[in-house]
Amino acid sequence: MKRVAILISGGGSNMEALVNDMQGDHPARPVLVLTNNPDAGGLAKAAAHGIPTACVNHRDFPDRPAFESALNEVLQQAAPDIICLAGFMRILTPEFIARWQGKMLNIHPSILPLFRGLRTHQRALDEGMAVHGCTVHEVTGELDGGPILGQAVIPVRDGDTPDDLAARLLPMEHRLYPAALRRFAVGDRTKVVVGASTHPTPHP
Repeated sequence: MKRVAILISGGGSNMEALVNDMQGDHPARPVLVLTNNPDAGGLAKAAAHGIPTACVNHRDFPDRPAFESALNEVLQQAAPDIICLAGFMRILTPEFIARWQGKMLNIHPSILPLFRGLRTHQRALDEGMAVHGCTVHEVTGELDGGPILGQAVIPVRDGDTPDDLAARLLPMEHRLYPAALRRFAVGDRTKVVVGASTHPTPHP
């Protein structure tokens, strides 16, 4: 049974989707929900599921290496086989990532390799995309550049705003991330695809 640590910074809706799926015959179980934000709403959700929680507040540290050292210490105590970033809003250094290389997953709100980084919904609209989506990928030292494990796609509708896209995409994230984790936990890196089969091409 694989041990999973989930890192969050906010409400933890993707964390909860992962936790709800990690039951029964699932090959993994959550052993820790860790946050950098003491006010993260996901802490209470995790506690309600009986999952151990911890907070390493980045504001308590003079620099990123000191914060990551403390973060790593908490993770090592939990001894996870897999780390899932689920709305964790701190950029991790290549040195930290290297410690957990091959064990760390992230979900990103675009069809990678399109729109790495921030403001993905607005950028998709600015480019006139016919479809938008999200991607689960392994975390490497390259920002949003690791091997892709799964993608979900939604159509872009006339008049959509970034908030519209975000709201429609979230339920797809909640389907995709658990499916990708379930597969990854048994060593299967075959890509999971959820949603429309349309290719991510701009409008003419």
